[in-house]
Amino acid sequence: MSGRDSVQIPDDRDFRAFRAECECERGWSLSYSKAGVAVWVQLLEPERSLHKIKCRMECKDVAAETLYDVLHDIEYRKKWDTNVIETFDIGRLTVNADVGYYAWKCPKPLKNRDVVTLRSWLPMGTDYIIMNYSVKHPKYPPRKDMVRAVSIQTGYLVEGKGAKSCTITYLAQVDPKGSLPKWVVNKSSQFLAPKAMRKMYKACLKYPDWKQRHNPCLKPWLFPEQSALPALALSELSIQHADSLENIDESSLSETKDDRGEASDEDSVN
Repeated sequence: MSGRDSVQIPDDRDFRAFRAECECERGWSLSYSKAGVAVWVQLLEPERSLHKIKCRMECKDVAAETLYDVLHDIEYRKKWDTNVIETFDIGRLTVNADVGYYAWKCPKPLKNRDVVTLRSWLPMGTDYIIMNYSVKHPKYPPRKDMVRAVSIQTGYLVEGKGAKSCTITYLAQVDPKGSLPKWVVNKSSQFLAPKAMRKMYKACLKYPDWKQRHNPCLKPWLFPEQSALPALALSELSIQHADSLENIDESSLSETKDDRGEASDEDSVN
């Protein structure tokens, strides 16, 4: 998908290729493994900190379909994802593809990042894939207060392991648009990624009760006829090439102390 010159809706081959990469072990270095969460890293261009990261987590007491709902439910994400600054859907392309905006907090003192992505999803029996890549939309150009990053390929593979258990694999190749200090890659794999996965797991445990109180029947990712998004044409979009964006050199920045009060693992979802 990363080599395309034009915007296209992913097809079955793309989903198969994404799944194969999620399951592949060759070329990956295990950087973290603890309490059911494992993280692997592939350094592609060390001088630019360009890397791939893969996280896998075992989710006991969480059904695959529940995790799939949590990944899709944008209103719930605003409740549990403490890294999110702003996120919204822009428009619908097909019954299983849309375009959206996501801005997130980066470790201090780095500048925060945002992306505009084409997202697509595919249920496969008890398994599910959600994946995305960056596109340009004329109404959502880069912002002055953010660094526009590029998702080359990012997504989730959810595998059902019975009625009340599943495994999730998160695979991301993102160009952060800039020269980052080496501590960022280390912190991502050793601390930020595992913490984010565990927070997602806790959010999954609370989701059924939360959803019962917040439009319990509204799930447009399962029932496309419920979608209120405006229709988008592929011709309105173009590929977001990384080399067309400004590079930000943050390689000399030193890590600051974590603001522990900003995002606790024990945050409640109401």
